[in-house]
Amino acid sequence: MSLALLAAGCASTAQVPDSLKPGASESLALVVPAKGDQIYECRASKWVFVAPEAELFDRAGKKIGRHYAGPHWESADGSKVAATVTARADAPAAGAIPWLLLSAKSVGTEGAFSKVTSIQRVATVGGVAPAGECSRAGAQARVAYTADYYFFTAK
Repeated sequence: MSLALLAAGCASTAQVPDSLKPGASESLALVVPAKGDQIYECRASKWVFVAPEAELFDRAGKKIGRHYAGPHWESADGSKVAATVTARADAPAAGAIPWLLLSAKSVGTEGAFSKVTSIQRVATVGGVAPAGECSRAGAQARVAYTADYYFFTAK
């Protein structure tokens, strides 16, 4: 087996820190891969995170929704949740946005996402703010990222 295959195998089995695990009364309902951008804006010579903008997919690669400012996750069926960060941990991969645990609540119609109570953002690649200072206030930078969102519901 090549070193590349070994490394890939290790990357895909990274352990989620205990601080990012959902409550014992929750169970995994859905794994949602995402691909999009983290949007940053130049404020006082620094890049400041503004919002995510990503498409959400099922495990077969079919688009099932979107992720955007709020933060919100919205299913193609109209159900959506808003969430707040409750814990974060550095991503194991260099240059990747942090892993998160978020508390979620339904803010849309009944559907695929309406019963979601917690979301984990893991397996992140990319998305970190541009390096260095910025010089033009209000300028925006879009940085590509991917992540897996694990949606949990009450047992």
